[in-house]
Amino acid sequence: MARISIATFNVNSVRTRLPILQKWLKDRSIDVLCLQETKVVDDDFPKDAFKAMGYRSIFRGEKSYNGVAILTKASMDGFAIGFGDGEEPECDTRVIRGRIGDFCFINTYVPQGKAVDHADYVFKHRFLDRMKALLEREYLTSEKVVWVGDMNVAPTDIDVTSPEKKRDHPCFAPDIQKRFEDVKGWGFIDLFRKFRPGEGEFTFFDYRVKNSLERNIGWRIDHVLVTPALESAAVDCFVDRDPRGWEQPSDHAPVVAVFDL
Repeated sequence: MARISIATFNVNSVRTRLPILQKWLKDRSIDVLCLQETKVVDDDFPKDAFKAMGYRSIFRGEKSYNGVAILTKASMDGFAIGFGDGEEPECDTRVIRGRIGDFCFINTYVPQGKAVDHADYVFKHRFLDRMKALLEREYLTSEKVVWVGDMNVAPTDIDVTSPEKKRDHPCFAPDIQKRFEDVKGWGFIDLFRKFRPGEGEFTFFDYRVKNSLERNIGWRIDHVLVTPALESAAVDCFVDRDPRGWEQPSDHAPVVAVFDL
């Protein structure tokens, strides 16, 4: 049995946040790191910097927008980019998957949606539908599967500050919460809530809200979801707020899950 840690982190530009990642990974034992919003074309992804820290990397990105990556200390036994369902847009800068042995991990950057009456909100719903279809097509609920990423959905009232003011927000509206729960219903457990069921735990602290981290004004939209086989192996799941308070931070904090596998 080995202790394995996996983390999800929306870095909001991997090159800008590289010093933070270097500092964080030096002090934190992370075996699999899933990044979102890398905002860099593939030729410019800082793979050599991660290699120097002992990580192999797969990634797909675009200039100034989207982008996903998986960094692993061990060699992957397989990976895939995008949904692979033949539907346009392919979303290859929003979905990336990997496998090490029988441990399967899926990393997504779900669209934000802009507004509930915007075309991007329709796209967000469709993205989640395609995610469920991917799960039904490629995985079994009996397998060790973890789905992580910036899901851009706060599932319940305790996942946001001032929920009564956010009912029409594209990350909190009841219909998107229901759609997210439907995908989770394929066979996932919210691992963070297993270990931390209380209020006041957030992963996103808006730059536009003054001192949002210090005042603990935020959203829990970055998630670690696991199948029962991984839930039984889980040791902990927590938000690491420290990087959000460092110089030139992302507006997100990483979420870390630990397993004995």
